[in-house]
Amino acid sequence: MYLVVYTVYVQLLVAICRQIIKEDKALVCQDWKDYIKPLLDSVSLELNPDFFTVDEYLAAKSLIASRSFQIDEYHGSGMVPLADLFNHKTAAEDVHFTSVSSSSESDTDTESENENENANDENSGDDEPVAPDFDSETEGFSEGDLELSSTSENKPTFMEMIMIKDVNAGSEVFNTYGSLGNAALLHRYGFTEPDNPFDILNIDLDIVVQWSSSLFSRRHSRRRLSLWRKLNLSGSGSEDSDYFEISFNGEPELELLLLLYVILLPEEKIQELGLASSSTSEVKETPSFLSNKDPESRKKELLTKSVCRALLSLADARESLYGRLNSLEEDVRLFNECCHAVDSKLYHSLMLRISERRILEKLRSFASSGAGNFRKNSQTRTRKRAKRT
Repeated sequence: MYLVVYTVYVQLLVAICRQIIKEDKALVCQDWKDYIKPLLDSVSLELNPDFFTVDEYLAAKSLIASRSFQIDEYHGSGMVPLADLFNHKTAAEDVHFTSVSSSSESDTDTESENENENANDENSGDDEPVAPDFDSETEGFSEGDLELSSTSENKPTFMEMIMIKDVNAGSEVFNTYGSLGNAALLHRYGFTEPDNPFDILNIDLDIVVQWSSSLFSRRHSRRRLSLWRKLNLSGSGSEDSDYFEISFNGEPELELLLLLYVILLPEEKIQELGLASSSTSEVKETPSFLSNKDPESRKKELLTKSVCRALLSLADARESLYGRLNSLEEDVRLFNECCHAVDSKLYHSLMLRISERRILEKLRSFASSGAGNFRKNSQTRTRKRAKRT
């Protein structure tokens, strides 16, 4: 029954992906009809239609989308000459960008020194290629926003490229596009990096619900999911949280552990604590998993044997989405035989799949050892949760 449910889920997921791709292509075609075709129909322009096909438009649109910066609400996205020349290197960039107002030019040297001291903190955004924020006089490029405020009295602004380390003559100089995992890099820019420390793995809420429904009734699963949200255990308190992140070290988010714990909590315990009520104010006794503010102690309490078994089941369910054609070892073999120059799409797809499957292996190790390795993982985790695209 469990295998049948997930087979159907995978088929549905593939169908949804195909539909999304189809809709995206339809939007591109409509853009082409709205903006490019009228130019081709213009006799005065005498454009060669071979250079303005839908495919050519899609290629140009992809290039600009991967290199443009969000300027402001009025201008939208735009190109930033020179700033888009730099390639990305994860956590090992050579250059940072700074915007400087002409009115503060005399303070540039002092402020730039301060920025270099805090460079790593300022450039840890999770979005587009690093671009400056023009809302302040001297700000580092942050989260891909090149803010040119219409209320800044049109102060002349220029941009500085600051080397933050020595680079040998003739060597490539790298920027950073942010603290992005391989999934985000591949989706936005079309490449991946080996051993990316910002890699994550997403486990959809649907997978958790499917797992729960395979053990309990659907009514039980819906009620416990609703309780998890009513108790504000879903992080932001929003019902839009539709996935959970597994860190590079294989550590699951606290919100996922809380959901699994609530799902597996015996019904008599729910009644005893008064958690079945519709309001948190009616809870008879605040359980420690709700009141404990120390993240480490809280996670140790949540990592019961049943929760750890649930994590192992979720890891298997998540890996089943890759299909059962190849093992991780086979994927590694195919990757080593793949030539990046000949088939870059296969190369980066395999890199992403291998990265995610290795995180699944770490998740299994985490679950198998219970809370024993939480301390080590929590000390090495530095990544903030990124917004999913």
